[in-house]
Amino acid sequence: MFIIVGLGNPGREYEGTRHNVGFLVLDKLAAKENISILEKKHKAIIGKGMAAGQKCVLAKPQTYMNLSGESVRQLIDFYKVDETAELIVISDDISLEVGQIRIRKKGSAGGHNGLKNIIAHLGHDSFIRVKMGVGEKPAGWDLVDYVLGRFSPKDREAMDEAADRAAEAIRTIIAEGPDAAMNQFNTVKKPAKEPKESKRREAKKPDKAKQSEEPVKPFIINV
Repeated sequence: MFIIVGLGNPGREYEGTRHNVGFLVLDKLAAKENISILEKKHKAIIGKGMAAGQKCVLAKPQTYMNLSGESVRQLIDFYKVDETAELIVISDDISLEVGQIRIRKKGSAGGHNGLKNIIAHLGHDSFIRVKMGVGEKPAGWDLVDYVLGRFSPKDREAMDEAADRAAEAIRTIIAEGPDAAMNQFNTVKKPAKEPKESKRREAKKPDKAKQSEEPVKPFIINV
């Protein structure tokens, strides 16, 4: 049996925020496997069913993010699973670009309070986690305001696609193991580099139009 925990904050005011992408991924997985997440139990809203051919419990802790470990501890104790191999935790990560997925079998909390509390309640950091990139905090922003903020329409679209991929990644973890999922979903697609030869040719060709233009003078607007 697997326990799959999506981290987030309960309440309508937190729906769609960066900190709640764990809930989003869990909803995607529940839809794919036809599991209803409705039962209130173990300080969470849970759903039971089959995913990738295995019995699973899908859980959204209702303790608020900083106390997520309370719910996880109760789930582990009740269902008697091996938390090092049968617990999967989905969380947001500001160190990853929007839509990037990173699967890990162990590791520190990386400053994430939900993961930090889970580690404290388990007494170790050896559990599978699926990290969802929400983008780096802009300079001058408060971290809390950023993670509790909502995505732009463009980023929301990217995150929705990433949540679909993350649901598939979780199914791969269950069916084939975390290593197979890491090999498949941890890769980052980089834009193709322009051939060096074409860059050399462009450098040799002076831009006559630009040569005839006068430099644009900067101007300042007082706000």
